[in-house]
Amino acid sequence: MSIIEVRHLKTLTALRETGSLVEAAERVHLTQSALSHQLKDLEEKLGCPLFIRKTKPVRFTSAGLRLLQLADDVLLAFRSAQRDIQRFAEGESGRLHIAIECHSCYEWLMPTIDHFREHWPDVELDLSTAFSFMPLPALARGDLDLVVTSDPQELPNIEYIPLFQYESQVALSRHHPLAKKEFLVPEDFKNETLITYPVESERLDIFKHFLTPAGVAPAKIRHSELTLMMMQLVASGRGVCCLPNWALTEYTNRQYAITKSLGEEGVWCKLYLAIRKDQRENAYMDDLITTASKTCFKNLRGILSPDL
Repeated sequence: MSIIEVRHLKTLTALRETGSLVEAAERVHLTQSALSHQLKDLEEKLGCPLFIRKTKPVRFTSAGLRLLQLADDVLLAFRSAQRDIQRFAEGESGRLHIAIECHSCYEWLMPTIDHFREHWPDVELDLSTAFSFMPLPALARGDLDLVVTSDPQELPNIEYIPLFQYESQVALSRHHPLAKKEFLVPEDFKNETLITYPVESERLDIFKHFLTPAGVAPAKIRHSELTLMMMQLVASGRGVCCLPNWALTEYTNRQYAITKSLGEEGVWCKLYLAIRKDQRENAYMDDLITTASKTCFKNLRGILSPDL
């Protein structure tokens, strides 16, 4: 019998996605004691530790990371087989019209869409941004089938599936006067030009969770639909912007900008997939939700489990 079993791979991916033994145990429907025993038994059989104890989020050893690579491949193959069987049983056609409330979501969503097109070729797929209309009421009416949002609203027959937590961070030019601060406070924005996507202020994290509660408004607001253009403006000292931490990684790595947290504790938000409840058991919808969740944690840095 093989030392490594599918249940081990599922446990390790749950541990990676939740960051803690307690949350991972809940994810795989085990007690914490049973999960700890399962992992200890596996480590003893393999002869090496798989993760470092008492770290949060959990840090994996080289052996643990290698098993996670295996888990991604094997569990993907299992899901593919299950999806094919569901297609045989339920039929392969349908409609999936998606709206996204932020351009930066494309970074991780497009691999999910590519995967979906490959396995569900007969499902009519349409993808658009949600800058010019309110997508959640359109979802409730049936005009859309799925919305990627960080701004859930109470609507009948709408279910919100949390994907992950992210920190909203401010991007600054490296030469900006605020670059020396450890973190930013609302008053720091009184004389700033804030560059945002062209949506209502109340739908933006920085206003909703930081500036508006403090009664502060920036000196000027400038709009841009393109994340790249926003970062070019920031790099040239023409303003600051606030984006999810994972969306800023590429630009900080290139030294376009530096990032600062909003307040000492930072502003943490959740990203959701919104769907109609009557579609939850749809085979291709379920496959998209599962694939999107896996893609997030595989490709994005700085995100946390929505359950933490």
